[in-house]
Amino acid sequence: MTSISLNPHQHTLKKSVSCYGVGLHSGDPVTLTIRPASENSGIRFFRIDLDDKQGIPAHMDKVVDTRLATTIADKEKYVSTTEHIMAALQGYGVDNATIELDGAEVPIMDGSAGPFMLLLKKAGLKKQRAMRKVLRITKKIVFTSGDTEIKILPYEGFKVSGEIHFDAPIIKTQSYSIDLTSEKFAKEISRARTFGYVEQVEELWANGLAQGGNLDNVIAIHWDRNTILNEGGLRFADEFIRHKVLDLIGDLALLGCPILGHVIASRCGHTQHLGFLMALVQAADCWEIVELETKGGQSVFHQVASTTKAMSKQIIPLIVPQPLNPANNVASASC
Repeated sequence: MTSISLNPHQHTLKKSVSCYGVGLHSGDPVTLTIRPASENSGIRFFRIDLDDKQGIPAHMDKVVDTRLATTIADKEKYVSTTEHIMAALQGYGVDNATIELDGAEVPIMDGSAGPFMLLLKKAGLKKQRAMRKVLRITKKIVFTSGDTEIKILPYEGFKVSGEIHFDAPIIKTQSYSIDLTSEKFAKEISRARTFGYVEQVEELWANGLAQGGNLDNVIAIHWDRNTILNEGGLRFADEFIRHKVLDLIGDLALLGCPILGHVIASRCGHTQHLGFLMALVQAADCWEIVELETKGGQSVFHQVASTTKAMSKQIIPLIVPQPLNPANNVASASC
């Protein structure tokens, strides 16, 4: 058994909280409510405008689209732009919650996870009796797709490092790394906003997309590539990579359980995040499922599941839609 800093107990919210906003791509108004949920139930989205009784589990096997945002679906029901609220739930330490929406898209708010973090802090955390089961990386896993690479290394905690490369002088090459805690996520990552070139936003508008996008929720990079159009400027000098790390954390939460490992990502987006999750699950000899427990004021773990694909099918969703299989992917594992 090994000592770690991760809280061994599952958590939900003390009370329900709600917010109101618009969908980034639809422009439609939507009310979102986050409610407490029972132990071992995970995160589940409910479309109350469709009288949804079953909900959509926030799992990688429910992802149906990764263009522009991450969309999950179950039969005729779908919810898009899940990444920011999933990142906030992960960053705040929520294992179990239900999310109700009266529309098809999570509200964009200010383009970051900051408003969701404020909402979660208003609700407060409630410790549950059940212990957390986590996926612990035991060997390196490497996923590549074109010029994208995402790898994960053994690490006694959850660390995320990212790097981006853009021709725009205002971005160029940026990198950022965070050893995730709720305090660090709130301070360093949660307020970083989504971004795009102004002509890309205009093109999306012309094609009926990003109808809710404006300078209050998107960083618009000027045509000269040296400045942004937003009057308030950047919240961080490297806000672009911080937002990319935020997106990665949100998409990784679709694994369905916490990770003990160090994720290092370069030049990636939502499609590559999903491809990496697929590669991770399939590399069953490179991880184990462990359950946390408390001993002497420290969190310790013991193995509760062998690293077999049969066990991975029981614990982590594997049924990923084939059309989302990124082309030219290579996954390898080594000690």
